[in-house]
Amino acid sequence: MAEYGADIYTEPPDVDVNTLANLGPLTALAGIWEGTRGLDVNPKPEGPRRQVYIERMELQPIDPQANGPQLLYGLRYHTHIVKPDEVETYHDQVGYWLWEPKTGALIHTLTIPRGQAVLAMGTAAADAKSFEVSARRGSTENGICSGPFLEYAFRTMQFRLKVTVHEDGLWSYEEDTILMVRGESEPFHHTDGNTLHRVGSPTPNPLAQSRR
Repeated sequence: MAEYGADIYTEPPDVDVNTLANLGPLTALAGIWEGTRGLDVNPKPEGPRRQVYIERMELQPIDPQANGPQLLYGLRYHTHIVKPDEVETYHDQVGYWLWEPKTGALIHTLTIPRGQAVLAMGTAAADAKSFEVSARRGSTENGICSGPFLEYAFRTMQFRLKVTVHEDGLWSYEEDTILMVRGESEPFHHTDGNTLHRVGSPTPNPLAQSRR
């Protein structure tokens, strides 16, 4: 990309190692969160099924990451979801939220234990209270990779995730995954959404802790 210049090897000098102070629009997401009013709309033979869920999400700062001149600050996350009054995992997901202060680029990665990985991208200002990332099938930059069964039966065409930070310290997300379900002629919008409240503070990233 032209904004990085011809030197693709030299890392930025004098990097601030305090990730929590450099997360830009991701700042409000750092910590441990719970949400009790999640709603998942997923495909079933008889039509869309609406399922409420309970979620616990942990987002912890990582040390600054450099790709040559590119500098990223981010959060490593894990979200675990169950149905009300059940212990069996309904959904589990791990990945990273990354922000590049120089360009305003946002990167969201996700991996789920059903054979799928996504890298979604967007842009946001440092003080943004709402932002969005997206991915699409076939892209080599913000793409979707699925295992053989999901490609055969529930092919993911597009993914969109919108985050909104609220004045009361809560934040929410709206997720739309567009599927082509085998045997159906029209795309299906598999949606998820929840509002989360903080139950724990973030732990400073290892390099920041070592400099105290």
